[in-house]
Amino acid sequence: MNYLKSTPDSEGFFGEYGGAMLPPPLEPHFKEIREAYLRISKSAEYIRDLRYIRKHFQGRPTPVSYLKNLSDKCGGAQIYAKREDLNHTGAHKLNHCMGEALLAKHMGKTKLIAETGAGQHGVALATAAAYFGMECEIHMGEIDIEKEAPNVTRMKLLGATVVPVGFGGRSLKEAVDSAFNAYVPQADTTLFAIGSVVGPHPFPMMVRDFQHIVGIEAREQFMEMTGDLPDIVAACVGGGSNAMGLFSGFMDDEGVALYGVEALGTSSNLGDHAATLTYGEDGDIHGFRTIVLKDKDGEPAPVHTIASGLDYPGVGPEHAHLHRTGRVTYTACDDKEALNAFYAISRHEGIIPALESAHAIAFAMREAPKHPGKSILLNLSGRGDKDIDYVTETFGFGEAD
Repeated sequence: MNYLKSTPDSEGFFGEYGGAMLPPPLEPHFKEIREAYLRISKSAEYIRDLRYIRKHFQGRPTPVSYLKNLSDKCGGAQIYAKREDLNHTGAHKLNHCMGEALLAKHMGKTKLIAETGAGQHGVALATAAAYFGMECEIHMGEIDIEKEAPNVTRMKLLGATVVPVGFGGRSLKEAVDSAFNAYVPQADTTLFAIGSVVGPHPFPMMVRDFQHIVGIEAREQFMEMTGDLPDIVAACVGGGSNAMGLFSGFMDDEGVALYGVEALGTSSNLGDHAATLTYGEDGDIHGFRTIVLKDKDGEPAPVHTIASGLDYPGVGPEHAHLHRTGRVTYTACDDKEALNAFYAISRHEGIIPALESAHAIAFAMREAPKHPGKSILLNLSGRGDKDIDYVTETFGFGEAD
């Protein structure tokens, strides 16, 4: 049976991971979302409206680009990129935000609430709220607000209320905690639009389904460009929405090797990285079962990465499942590798990537010399407008090579 048709099961489990562990006050609201999604998303009206939005507002399909200069520089495999940085708002996030907002409209909701790390999900949801005439509330860690100032400005210009989160690590995990707490008293009129393939069922499935458009387009475009499927498909993984979007187009192609690239930060020591699948263990976080980075007390551990959107001590349950089954191989790139990739693709291809996407680029640059005659397709999940001030002020403009 087709993988996407059979996974997850009716309870939202991908193998042993997933599910919905909710406090009693939230159970009816998530049941409402699940039932509405299963019913509404299959209707001809919903599908028609979403297709119109994809084409006439988002600017889809985004292209696949052959990175000739980078391929020549690295040697070995030929490198291609699915250009989600050219999706409206500059990242893949709008794919699920427009789907979630359209669902909220059909459900009679008047407000959207969410967390954000790098700010791309926040910008995308604020954009969707403006498009549909809805209120929007975004929770964001104070550290990320400082690092990603351009995206904070964009959210406010789009009419969103940005709520700074100042407790704990003041980053993505705490933003999720804060958004959940704020959602409870307004759940009757508000949809919690989770920003990745994480959270209680149905969100890991729902966000993956909305991001599936990336994989559908990429597979067709790559075949048209080359006459064959890619040998290697790679994407960065934090929560994992951009990766599941791309992987979903190739899941049933046994000859295509899939690689998820985590953030190794500054070292393998706990607290210095966000490589959950590489160093984590089974556990629960934010209402679902997955693999989690834990501290000595068994609680979600502090994490670090140069890329705010990968700054999460858990991972989507589907990624945990794919890791355990071996269908996807998970590896990691550190801050230095990601930064070098950021400069390299900027200089050699005229593309300034998001720091999150730079992890996938770093992987492709590292692997290309090992695979002459092969092809690598990576997901360039976002553009780097949000990161340029932070990068140049902290690390300079890089050395010409």
